[in-house]
Amino acid sequence: MSTIKMVAARAGVSTATVSRALSNPDIVVPETRAKVQAAIEELGYAPNFAAKSLRMLRTSKIVMMVPDVSNPFFSEVLRRAEDMAEQAGYSVLLGDTRDDANREAQFADMLQRKEVDGVIFLGHRMPVTLVNAVKDKGPRAPIVNSCDFSPAFGVSGVHIDNVRAAQEAMALLQSMGHRRIGIVTGPVESNITSDRLTGVQRAAETPGRETELLIRHADYTIEAGQRETERLLALPARPTAIFCFSDEMAVGALAACRAYDLQCPRDLSIVGFDDIRYARYLDPPLTTVRQPMELIGKTAVRLLLAIIDGTATETRVVTLDHELVVRGSTGPAPIFR
Repeated sequence: MSTIKMVAARAGVSTATVSRALSNPDIVVPETRAKVQAAIEELGYAPNFAAKSLRMLRTSKIVMMVPDVSNPFFSEVLRRAEDMAEQAGYSVLLGDTRDDANREAQFADMLQRKEVDGVIFLGHRMPVTLVNAVKDKGPRAPIVNSCDFSPAFGVSGVHIDNVRAAQEAMALLQSMGHRRIGIVTGPVESNITSDRLTGVQRAAETPGRETELLIRHADYTIEAGQRETERLLALPARPTAIFCFSDEMAVGALAACRAYDLQCPRDLSIVGFDDIRYARYLDPPLTTVRQPMELIGKTAVRLLLAIIDGTATETRVVTLDHELVVRGSTGPAPIFR
């Protein structure tokens, strides 16, 4: 049976380097990772993660707290996080919090009871258990905040620049002549709602492109998107475009558009956020802000494993690139045709 020492000898590196290449590959240079991987394949080495966990008093489990697992955005982030964790010998426990503070606290308490080695939370609240862990351990607390990130939490995290992304989506609509735009946000207490609204307001105040904003708060669901869009369309001076802070709400906006016998984008342009898998297959295909869901999930796990392994000595915040994807749901404002 091959051992980690045999792999290290074959690759010409230390056993510590082999361990890092398996558990936290990002901190190992590509050439060295390739040597280690080649040695593993040649020797048929299989890491004994169970023995490692017992030796280091670890569970080899992490919990990922997701506000709504039925949301395609969160499910894709979770899926990619699981892929990354599995490569390092960790299992991911799903904490479907349903955006409920009590459920969030229950999953967070798993860290205190040492049922998991670390926590990744994707919501906008930080349970008391995690707050206390950060007070006690600082950057060594095995906690990562992803997606709905706030620097106020004082933990490592991964997100996109939501301010700039929202500003770019607004600039697209403004360039098409839209000056009365409906905004369907997420929950008002959400950090990303605040950031995206900041971007929206900055764009609306651009000299020469001043824009009237009609803001409605919702909860990222299809039903909320339809409801709030219908309310906007019922106004005496209705908007010529709707910017939804999630693709699911944009799906609801499209339904509202049909209910009012309007054509998108001839009568109403619609923009979403996330670029979930079926956004391109809608009728019309949805213009949206693409978030790198795969990278968000994998990066969150990498950050957490670095804390667990003791290689991270300070908080680290990773800002990933986004992309404005223009499709068929946006067009010139009616008065500019």
